[in-house]
Amino acid sequence: MAKKGKHKIFIGMAPGVGKTYRMLDEGHALKREGIDIVIGLLETHGRKETAQKAEGLEIVPRQHIMRSGMTLTEMDTEAIIKRSPQLVLVDELAHTNVPGSFHEKRYQDVEDILRAGIDVYSTVNIQHLESLNDLVARITGIVVRERVPDRLLDEADEVVVVDVTPETLEERLLEGKIYASNKIDQCLQNFFQRRNLIALRELALREVADNVEDDALELSARNNGNDLDGQYCNIHERVLVCVSTYPNSVQLLRRGARIAGYMNAPLYVVFVEDPDKFLTREESLHVETCEKLCQEFGGTFIRVKNHDIAKAIADVACKYHVTQIVIGESQRSRWKILLKGSLTQKLVRLLKNIDLHIIATDKKEPL
Repeated sequence: MAKKGKHKIFIGMAPGVGKTYRMLDEGHALKREGIDIVIGLLETHGRKETAQKAEGLEIVPRQHIMRSGMTLTEMDTEAIIKRSPQLVLVDELAHTNVPGSFHEKRYQDVEDILRAGIDVYSTVNIQHLESLNDLVARITGIVVRERVPDRLLDEADEVVVVDVTPETLEERLLEGKIYASNKIDQCLQNFFQRRNLIALRELALREVADNVEDDALELSARNNGNDLDGQYCNIHERVLVCVSTYPNSVQLLRRGARIAGYMNAPLYVVFVEDPDKFLTREESLHVETCEKLCQEFGGTFIRVKNHDIAKAIADVACKYHVTQIVIGESQRSRWKILLKGSLTQKLVRLLKNIDLHIIATDKKEPL
């Protein structure tokens, strides 16, 4: 049985960002290195630059399918597998094949090619991911009919985001480099509105970041957590607020929620309880208030028991891949800090690649 081919996906926020051009450009570079490469399916949409970029690369002729007295064309997967190149370029992964094709979707043809041991480069736009369908509809007001399962990105050997600014994409559209001139105004008023492009761009960048972080976590797990610097460096921001029985905890939680909001980051709140100490009714109510406030902010409340508060916080930060920690300034006297050290000092020694936000508050005794 042939070894499965490798799959590289070029993803972008919208048509016209340059996914196909980038794929063809890399194809030419590999051909110059002696790689046997063919174009399995290319959609130029009348773009001259794209068509010119394909020149010099072998194209596998499309298959012809008769349907209702009409001759339609699709990618000839069987011919590609028979040709058996090292690499095949396939445009528009989310495309729905014409009725009468062996597979309903083009990505299924790609999977057949991969199973035959042939590497594939393909292209797709972020709005075609199944899990983002409802979100894209809310953002753009357009329901995307052609979709691909998210697992394709998860299973891909490499995912490359082809990115341009919304302003650059609008310029390309106005210059007629994406669609014909009679479609430009309609596009600008609908899918290509600036706010849509900004939101779609963020989705594309985040999706790739998620994949990179997942891969890094998997690698770290395989290495038993032994990364080069002793700790995995996270890509996404995650905020952890440390609350206690001090009244300033509510203030800390609100500040942490604002920081998480600015960063568009998940919020976590931790309360470390001394196993040898029973909370008073007032203290218990205070912790419950913090938990309810955390839930109102859409955060995750974590309650742990440990004699070593710093160690417990560090363990939670590691488990949830936290990048920002919010704590209050020490409530201890200077004499106690000299004798036992502050929580901040202990955390600095225990943590790597995590920013500490020390929030000044009124010094009050615990409840």
